[in-house]
Amino acid sequence: MTIQYIFHSGFLVETAACILIFDYWMDPAGVLQSYLHTTKPVYVFSSHFHEDHFNREIFKWREQMGHVTYILSKDICKRRRAQKDEADVWMAKGAVWQDEHLKVTATGSNDSGVSWIVETEGKRIFHAGDLCNWYARFLSEDPVPETVMSHEFGLIHPIAEEKQFLGELKDIRKIASSFDLVMFPVDGRIGNGYTLGARQFIERFQTGLFVPMHFVASGFESAWRMEPFCTEKNIPFWCIQHLGETRIF
Repeated sequence: MTIQYIFHSGFLVETAACILIFDYWMDPAGVLQSYLHTTKPVYVFSSHFHEDHFNREIFKWREQMGHVTYILSKDICKRRRAQKDEADVWMAKGAVWQDEHLKVTATGSNDSGVSWIVETEGKRIFHAGDLCNWYARFLSEDPVPETVMSHEFGLIHPIAEEKQFLGELKDIRKIASSFDLVMFPVDGRIGNGYTLGARQFIERFQTGLFVPMHFVASGFESAWRMEPFCTEKNIPFWCIQHLGETRIF
């Protein structure tokens, strides 16, 4: 199988039988141009309603591609970003859907929407959506206060936020303990400890290829900081260096 980096948290995975597109936002490198007339079935995933994970432009692909199945998080409909009849499958945490090509399980998020487990052609793929330890920098103090006032976020509860994140990981582990491919946020904007969520993930799951995402605002190099932690655990890490780059896994 191959994975191609589109932008931000957007990726295209191509298997022998089908094409999977995750969390499309925009395509500066024109990755999708060569797939617009594909004869393979295409599955389009959007993990939640945030504009950097869902773009209504995806619905135009049905006219350009032969067979497209839209698998979207239910919060997109609830937030009125899309109409119920625009997607083929609406999913919330705990839902399972499958056809002749793949099996999809919607797992949880400590932000909006869901994360995805996709099983296809003998491989298990995980896309985190916005599942991450987003308030890691507030956990660096010793002792950590129960509440912190942040100029960006207002009043937050860093310990409770981390507990919710780890709880979602625990729920995912009840479904699967290993993945051939993991796409997970490594976002430098989090501040100190921005790799913590990803490190907590690889501590709990056997991981084939680890792919950083959600780093567009902090730059490619910021995402590479995760590589030493993966190397320590003998996990292959994709040091993405440019838009449109492709990797075999």
